[in-house]
Amino acid sequence: MTAVDERPGTRPRPDVEPGRLFIGGRWTETEARFDAVDPATGRTLTSLARGTAADVDAAVAAARQAAPGWAATPARERARVLHRVADLVRSRADELAALESADVGKPISLCRAVDVETVAEQYEYYSALAQGLDGATRPVPIPAHAYTRREPLGVVAAITPFNFPLVLSASKIAPALAAGNTVVHKPAEDTSLSALLMAGLLAEAGVPDGVLNVVTGFGSEIGDTLLSHPGVDKIAFTGSTAVGRHAAALAGRHLKPVTLELGGNAAHIVFEDADVEQAVGAAIKAFVFNTGQFCMGGPRLLVAGALYDTILAALAEAVPQVPVGDPFDLATVVGPMAGERHRAKVEQYVEQARADGGRIVAGGGRPDIEGGFFFQPTVIADLPDDSRVIREEIFGPVLTVQRFTSEDEAVALANSTPYGLAAGLRTTNLARAHRVAARLQAGIVWVNDWAMLDPAIPFGGVKDSGYGREHGPESLDAYTRTKSVVISLA
Repeated sequence: MTAVDERPGTRPRPDVEPGRLFIGGRWTETEARFDAVDPATGRTLTSLARGTAADVDAAVAAARQAAPGWAATPARERARVLHRVADLVRSRADELAALESADVGKPISLCRAVDVETVAEQYEYYSALAQGLDGATRPVPIPAHAYTRREPLGVVAAITPFNFPLVLSASKIAPALAAGNTVVHKPAEDTSLSALLMAGLLAEAGVPDGVLNVVTGFGSEIGDTLLSHPGVDKIAFTGSTAVGRHAAALAGRHLKPVTLELGGNAAHIVFEDADVEQAVGAAIKAFVFNTGQFCMGGPRLLVAGALYDTILAALAEAVPQVPVGDPFDLATVVGPMAGERHRAKVEQYVEQARADGGRIVAGGGRPDIEGGFFFQPTVIADLPDDSRVIREEIFGPVLTVQRFTSEDEAVALANSTPYGLAAGLRTTNLARAHRVAARLQAGIVWVNDWAMLDPAIPFGGVKDSGYGREHGPESLDAYTRTKSVVISLA
């Protein structure tokens, strides 16, 4: 495929080879195929292999066969392999960024600076943690020597969504491999291309045959087979709350451990002592990042009454200036939605906002761009607090703005939805920052900025946003089990 050059302006779109399944270290063809579509143009990029239940069986069998050998591989060697993955990701950064941009529609500058570099950092981070994955000696009053071992679970089913294919795949695959597990990866059918390229890079880095397998296709055809497969020992899922509940139910029937990173509807609170210019900049960043297709985005802005009109006026002026357009243009900040059905869902919510009496402060429709699945960054004020547009996850470039009069009211509004993935606040009062952060029902809280993330910082949800944590050493708990060994000294 075509690499991205270093000249300013619009980058060339990549030529993408047809996709195949990756099972047992080999590329496998299928009779049935489906199209991968460029969301910026609506045109077909390439075709992908449409996996079947039989392909899932073959991938799980390959993973099970490879599991004992990979688990027995010394941790230091697993670490070397993961570090080589990071090196290869950086050496192919332009190619990965171009592929991800074409497949997802996100700006190529974002793909290069955020997505690709984050993946490299994840593999580096878990390379280091792999070498420190050990147990502990436990003093006991009985005549025995007691210690614990942390052992891999076996075969992990990693199921990832369309919005951050590279990052959310690595956040599962890297810790799973570091802990000595093998993986069957089912990427989203909308955005599977980078998963296939990464499979090749991991093989090149020295990941043995069968340790990572990738099966592309439709969740309705292969998802349940993977979720309920008797050869799968653990499920790691990121996606919608509805599908997450289904995944948990299937896992529960077989008593499989499962981690779920699900939907979000984060509140971003601006207190009266916040700097208005900085608050507006952060609010825009929080809701347009990745075209709003970010489960930890900030689609709900809660503003102290004293600043409400000022911030609305600033948003009305600034949001229409956000560059929307071709994701291969380096000036673009907001690209297209990932697909037509995603844009249609956002449009339905905006129409619902109008019906509920909401005031469109900025945006509200499709921009004047030929082709593709674009939608204007949109700001909506004056909605009733119980509107569906506020309570539900829109997952697009839409910001609702609500007024509050006290700290208690701000916290109550922030916690009023079923979700609890992320939250944020802006204040210069340090005591208030700690106090409010402790009261917000969310897995991660940002103070005076948004989306501050690092492989060392765990994230995950509460309430309908799921359970379990990704990133940080905490994620390794989800990919290991503890065994106690007690040796009699009598």
